[in-house]
Amino acid sequence: MPSLIDFRRRIRSVKNTQQITKAMKMVSAAKLRRAQERVIAARPYAKTMRELLANLSAAAASSESAESPWLAKREPKRIDLILITSDTGLAGAFNSNLLKAAVKFYADHQGAEIFLTLVGRKGRDFFRKRPSNILADYINILNRPTFADATGIAKEVIRRYRDGETDAVYVLNNEFKSVMSQTLAVLQVLPLQVEGGAAPMSQDYIYEQEPVAMLEQLIPRYVEVAVFRALLETVASYQAARMTAMDTASSNAKDVIEALTLHMNRVRQAAITKEIIEVVSGAAAAE
Repeated sequence: MPSLIDFRRRIRSVKNTQQITKAMKMVSAAKLRRAQERVIAARPYAKTMRELLANLSAAAASSESAESPWLAKREPKRIDLILITSDTGLAGAFNSNLLKAAVKFYADHQGAEIFLTLVGRKGRDFFRKRPSNILADYINILNRPTFADATGIAKEVIRRYRDGETDAVYVLNNEFKSVMSQTLAVLQVLPLQVEGGAAPMSQDYIYEQEPVAMLEQLIPRYVEVAVFRALLETVASYQAARMTAMDTASSNAKDVIEALTLHMNRVRQAAITKEIIEVVSGAAAAE
């Protein structure tokens, strides 16, 4: 059985760990607030731009002179996947769920050749150990991602789709819902897909330029905005998952400290009882 010194050392070690997890929880809570504000600010612009492009694509497709790589319908034999994970762990199942979703994406597109753009150290390390086509990897940009970072990530996949080197572009990331809930999101950004089938025409836009010419300018910007929003969603989701994981770790540390303290008191009480018995037995023998 461990001695009292062993119990005290273990309790002190767990308390030190608890202090670290509490500090990490507070840091994640502060970062989450800022990340959540950026996500909420970015969502309306990204949603409105997607709706606008849906109408613009429908108008361009109905035009007699519609000749644009953005409107071409190609069989998805080559797919670009932008996978966004975190650079660090200690966030529960945050990264493992993303990696499982990426493996499932491979299974759902077995007949296609998939090329990966990896954002985050965890995704890069995972696919480096496996046979995969990695176009590019980006690490250490998720602390505070900027639109310039998103532009750099999207630049190559936009060029590949425009030149016909790939047939579809997807973004896989975690979408922030609440502190306790983050959902996996797989968004097809190219070619533009409209929810519900046909393109909605809820707004009657008057285009001063040809719709095809406008697509040439707006589609690349739309992809950049979609990637930027995915980066912000991932940062907020990661901080929420990490805050939850650190809160759980602190609670578990408290339970371990209580259990160890109880065992230590029992061992100390048994030692005291043994010493009393020895003293009483010695006194009785002396009489």
